[in-house]
Amino acid sequence: MAVFTLDASTVIEPIRQLTNSGQPGVLAIITDISGPSYRPLGAMMTVFSDGTHVGTLSSGCVESDIALHAIETLKEGQPKTLLYGTGSPYVDIQLPCGGGLEISLFPQPDQSVLQKICRLHAARKTTTLAVDRNTGAVLVAAAGVTGSNGSTFNIRIEPELCFYVFGKGPEATTFAGLVQSAGYPNLLLSPDQDTLDIAKQAGGQTRHLTSAHFPDDLEPDAYSAILLFFHDHEWEPPILCRAVGTDAFYIGVQGSQRAADSRKLELEALGVSETDRAKIKGPIGLIPSVRDARKLAVSVLAEVLNES
Repeated sequence: MAVFTLDASTVIEPIRQLTNSGQPGVLAIITDISGPSYRPLGAMMTVFSDGTHVGTLSSGCVESDIALHAIETLKEGQPKTLLYGTGSPYVDIQLPCGGGLEISLFPQPDQSVLQKICRLHAARKTTTLAVDRNTGAVLVAAAGVTGSNGSTFNIRIEPELCFYVFGKGPEATTFAGLVQSAGYPNLLLSPDQDTLDIAKQAGGQTRHLTSAHFPDDLEPDAYSAILLFFHDHEWEPPILCRAVGTDAFYIGVQGSQRAADSRKLELEALGVSETDRAKIKGPIGLIPSVRDARKLAVSVLAEVLNES
């Protein structure tokens, strides 16, 4: 199976940093929201004993105050709940969005539990971190949705969206560069060395595709998208024949409607069922008839995110 390196923008990063640092720390979690909020329920932030932190719980208006309370919590060794915005005693701290946030602080959570969460996330497994709001005890729950369940608060942690990009030329490299800059795990597969070199320069992972096929060791899951950016459309059918058999939630191919119609006929001739052919999107992108690689990349990424 291909291995991907996740960017620091992932939801798991506050937990990962806490487990890797070897420092005392506090896990700060949004446990309730009233009205609008910059960050979702269950968003996390780690605060270390020196006041430095990883992650954000607002647009930047409460993080410094959270850090001060977290340091106190670390000394006291007991969980603490903070309120900001609506109903807050901290009238001098305003939330620009006008809503209210409940932030729960949990000092020194069990490292072995957090490490297990990180391992499951690295293996692209959906997992749930359960936190006892009274004691601060943490455990890995079998299942659950993000939110309160009695005295327990659950945070459901899903795998990152992952992109498998096949193709050559500026459309392929621009799209791969966009998802790389956004922090999504991705792999660009191309028969063209120049395409691979450009993707490498952008920091992405690459693989040389020596023939028109879908490598057997790739195992896209339900949080994966497969995209093809070829001008030589004969590369597409052999790749798509295997792609439609994966768990990928999105399979899309660059090209005109005429190319898409021709591709469907080729896939039918290769024995691909109507149900599987229907999984393939094309032309791709929310903006029709795009001829600029940058606009196409943004248009396609927006469509994928809208489908996720």
